[in-house]
Amino acid sequence: MTASATARVPAGSLIGMDQGRVVEAFRLEANELARAMTGVSTAEWSLPTRCVPWNVSDLLAHIRVVIAWLPGMLAAPAPPRAEVSAAEYYRSDDRFAPDTNAARITLAQDHAATQLNGAALADDFNTVWQQVDRLCRTEPEGRVVRTRHGDPMLLSEFLLTRVVEVAVHGLDLADALGREPWLTSPAADLVQELLLGPDGAATVEKLGWDQLRFLHKATGREPISKEEASDVSRLGIRWLTLG
Repeated sequence: MTASATARVPAGSLIGMDQGRVVEAFRLEANELARAMTGVSTAEWSLPTRCVPWNVSDLLAHIRVVIAWLPGMLAAPAPPRAEVSAAEYYRSDDRFAPDTNAARITLAQDHAATQLNGAALADDFNTVWQQVDRLCRTEPEGRVVRTRHGDPMLLSEFLLTRVVEVAVHGLDLADALGREPWLTSPAADLVQELLLGPDGAATVEKLGWDQLRFLHKATGREPISKEEASDVSRLGIRWLTLG
């Protein structure tokens, strides 16, 4: 991710989102991204994105990498209880340190380099997200997993962070390719709820933004003016740390 801010932790966040709702939002958003990537031309795979230094190929590889952690997490023993919410997962610590960011950049570039071409990368992403979807659908509500950072989280909360990755970076890819965003309503609603809580729609309305513009601004995809920053502060909004 490319934007940086401070986490706002929704009250009762360790209860977790409804797992079925999150799994379905992941399925719909990942499917739309996979569909969009099937139409990318050879030249377009090398287009730059706002997530410097990644190009389109690198950025899709990054999304593939961050959802590919899930099969191993689900195969590992479950921690006894969840201790970290999706909002707390984005806390500013070593996971966003320069060395960690550099490793994240290299990992995506290395994976992109292993594919024969962009079409092969798109096929690989399609295979991985469908595997993740199948595995998550077999897990019981309340399943706990441990992230690669060591966080014990509800599967629903960790998968919510993957919805953020697919949705927000989907906006980055759409912009890089000069296309209309393919963001799905279930994914957009979940990201908005993560950022603002269950009453987020009313807050967005007070800001005078539509949902898409809010998500662009809240994740650093659009600048916020001094007047808008004042409104954000007045409403008590604090963004997540997105890296």
